[in-house]
Amino acid sequence: MRILTGQEVAERLENLIHPPTQVHAYSVDLTVARVFRIAGGGNLDFGGSEFSEAPRELVEPHRVRPEDKYGWWELPPGTYIARYNERVHLREGDVAYLQPHERVLMAGAYHPAFHFRGQREKLETLFVVGEGGCRLKENSRISKLLAFEV
Repeated sequence: MRILTGQEVAERLENLIHPPTQVHAYSVDLTVARVFRIAGGGNLDFGGSEFSEAPRELVEPHRVRPEDKYGWWELPPGTYIARYNERVHLREGDVAYLQPHERVLMAGAYHPAFHFRGQREKLETLFVVGEGGCRLKENSRISKLLAFEV
């Protein structure tokens, strides 16, 4: 197994917001495009035939000043779904590992770390906000993506 360089990982991504800031030696920061509030429970079963996603509602960001280019999500404590701007196109034999950016943890929120393979047109993660709430700016870097060639 070999860890891919940040540049190699970036070559497997579409829609990077600002590569000079996002691409690092062995990782790429991923940015948030949309936030959804979980509006109910989903269904899980053994075989998957009765599976259904939890219903969700789009949370709209708000600009602090009219001249601001990007808005903020004012997230009270709770559980959300964050969708990334970036799309992932891993090659056969690649495995990606997604973890929260350390600043997310320091801001009182987190998301689970997980690994995956293949294509991800709509990459999303559960995003949990602690009891103090969290302000999240559009396109903020919330995760680090590492990839390995197996």
